[in-house]
Amino acid sequence: MSMQQSIVRPVAAVSATVLLALAAGCSKPADQSNTSTAPVTTAQATSAPQGKAASKLGDLSAFRSIAADVAAIVDKGDLPAAKTRIKDLEVSWDSAEAGLKPRAADDWHVLDKAIDNALAALRADAPSHADCKAAMSALLKTFDTLEGKA
Repeated sequence: MSMQQSIVRPVAAVSATVLLALAAGCSKPADQSNTSTAPVTTAQATSAPQGKAASKLGDLSAFRSIAADVAAIVDKGDLPAAKTRIKDLEVSWDSAEAGLKPRAADDWHVLDKAIDNALAALRADAPSHADCKAAMSALLKTFDTLEGKA
């Protein structure tokens, strides 16, 4: 038993540290004030790639990149591979929820619904290429709309 305890305690400590670091990384800065939005807007605009406008949710480029990969796989007609790849989007989106949702809950729900629709299309018992393509197109359009590109 003492051998297990000597292993379990350091593993638990490392796990707790990693979880706290992840939670802190997904949180809003504590000094961010709702009364002063100019610095926030400037910071968001400069953090967006190539000077593109960022959404209220922050930088969504990593999520959009995965969605674009899935859409390209769907375009090739490889729905099983697209189903596998969209799991990456689901996992990363779900793990970022605590940090993103408080920033703009309405926008988060819109994007979450679009992701859910894409997941449902790809995970259908008999997925239709047309349905998957339409769901991915709608998802990418949602990203673009929230980022001010559409």
